[in-house]
Amino acid sequence: MKGVNTPVSTAVIMPSPILLWRFKIGWDSVMRMSVDLRDLFLYEAFLYYNPLLLMTMTVWLWGINLWFFSQASVNYAKIFDLDQNHLTHREIWKCATWMTIIVPTSMTAYLYLYSNGEVSLAASQPVLLYCAVAMILVFPFDIFYMSSRYYLLRTLWRILLPLQAISFSDFFLADILTSMAKVFSDLERSVCRMLHRQVATIAWFEADSVCGSHSIAIPLVLVLPYLFRFFQCLRQYKDTREKTTLLNALKYSTAVPVIFLSALKYHVFPDRWTNFYRPLWLLSSVLNSLYSFYWDVTRDWDLSGFTRIFKFSKPHLFSHMLYGRKWVYFWVIGSNLVLRCTWTYKLSAHLRHNYITVFTIAALEIFRRFQWIFFRVENEWIKMNAKSNLQLTTNDITNEEEKLLSSTEHNV
Repeated sequence: MKGVNTPVSTAVIMPSPILLWRFKIGWDSVMRMSVDLRDLFLYEAFLYYNPLLLMTMTVWLWGINLWFFSQASVNYAKIFDLDQNHLTHREIWKCATWMTIIVPTSMTAYLYLYSNGEVSLAASQPVLLYCAVAMILVFPFDIFYMSSRYYLLRTLWRILLPLQAISFSDFFLADILTSMAKVFSDLERSVCRMLHRQVATIAWFEADSVCGSHSIAIPLVLVLPYLFRFFQCLRQYKDTREKTTLLNALKYSTAVPVIFLSALKYHVFPDRWTNFYRPLWLLSSVLNSLYSFYWDVTRDWDLSGFTRIFKFSKPHLFSHMLYGRKWVYFWVIGSNLVLRCTWTYKLSAHLRHNYITVFTIAALEIFRRFQWIFFRVENEWIKMNAKSNLQLTTNDITNEEEKLLSSTEHNV
């Protein structure tokens, strides 16, 4: 494993003076605009950059997950079937640091150039950023952690086409993608506007335009992560014949009516929506939230071994605060229930008018998934250890039987 386990440094999470300076430039640029233009402009800027900001947050949190795993001596490389060149928390944080620098810098340039009348240059900023991200992901040379990039791409390909047995890393990443459904929806809308040359223009303000907020592409993209996970469950049932995989598939299917019933608001008469489709949407939302919460607590997590993931190999403040503490149970279960319910807000197109609220809920969902990862990996680690111990016990019994048989034959 590359790198040495190090404690979480407070310097990592402290905002740098350069970052604060960039924020000031962007804020001053926005304040120069008229109030009406400012709201519309911020909405558009948020659309282009909030997906990448949320991805940056996800990478930071994933690094924290890996740091905890390494401190608790959890062999996550074995769990995810990683090679010897896999990234440790230090490399993950390095990637997150670069993302934290580049994304706000591009956003600041966009705000500054637009507010100073350089519309064409401003429009190029998100386009260049998106192209750079895509190029780095598929770059065929052995730089920028090539083996890890291609591991990610291969896993995504297996999620898209589950033609082989589903591994833990396959459905683990697919579960994370469900928490980022809104990120992918915004990416689709952003790319749509870039392709139709609507960046930094008012052409997209019409809700019924090809890239508008009423586009049928929005629910289609939102539902994709759930369909991927649904077909993975069907594939698992084909391979294992375990009925629990069908119940898991049913869980993911409950997200489909939430998404499409919400989208219907823009395509049916208001009375029809209020009297018929809205009650159905509310019912499906409650069903999806409660079913997902139930599955998290009873299936994805092992409450009998809860918080073992926080038992570090060496004394540490975090281990003292978290390991074996009852409040962790109440916090994780309670927050998971609340955030499962609020996540419905993000899946519902007709509720997504306040972009700051939507961004906050999306960030909270990513934080919920960050918590979920600890206990899902813990559960898998416990299962792997139990299976390994069972195999060792079986081998010991077999060896003892062979010794007894050989001893009996010798005496005879």
